Amino acid sequence: MAKKDSYQEFLKQDFNKLFEGMNLGDGQRHFLRSRWLDQVLWMEGKANLSRDRHYLLRITTIVGGVILPALVSLNINATLQVNNKVKNVIIWSTFGLSQIVAVSAAIEEFFHYGERWRHYRRTVESLKTQGWQFSQLTGPYRDYTNHEQAFNLFAGNVEDIIQRDVEIYSTQVIQEKKEQQKSQENYILMPNAKITNLEEKKEED
Repeated sequence: MAKKDSYQEFLKQDFNKLFEGMNLGDGQRHFLRSRWLDQVLWMEGKANLSRDRHYLLRITTIVGGVILPALVSLNINATLQVNNKVKNVIIWSTFGLSQIVAVSAAIEEFFHYGERWRHYRRTVESLKTQGWQFSQLTGPYRDYTNHEQAFNLFAGNVEDIIQRDVEIYSTQVIQEKKEQQKSQENYILMPNAKITNLEEKKEED
């Protein structure tokens, strides 16, 4: 946690120094700090958090999936000739690890940390690119002679990136809700279908 905080603090200080060298008004500097820099730091933190959780869950699932067959094999061999204490340890270890693997896979599937990580990383890198290009007056800002003239274009590009991020996130949330609702409806319909089939069989008899 300290390393992440120190990196974000470094980014904050580094960009603030960059802002000081720009010929901008107070309102424009306020936008840079409160809108652009705030979003960069927030999304940087979200990207790192999602990445760490994605790696933790994936590694747990992978390592557990590799160990489980070995434990199952030991459990089968233990039924032949081994004392009950060792046998119980193997059985409960197999059961416990299988639950951990299942829970890790389910959490990753539900929260999509890998997709969130890549989404936040793309957005924050886009914001950083705009910031660096604006500071150096390159890319879309190369035709401007100073930062004050290029500021309106920069502010518009930043807002476009943030708006796209919100739209993509909203679309994903709506899609996930639809998928969850569909799975719940299928779960409800399946028992009803079985009951209908049983009633049809009774009527035929």
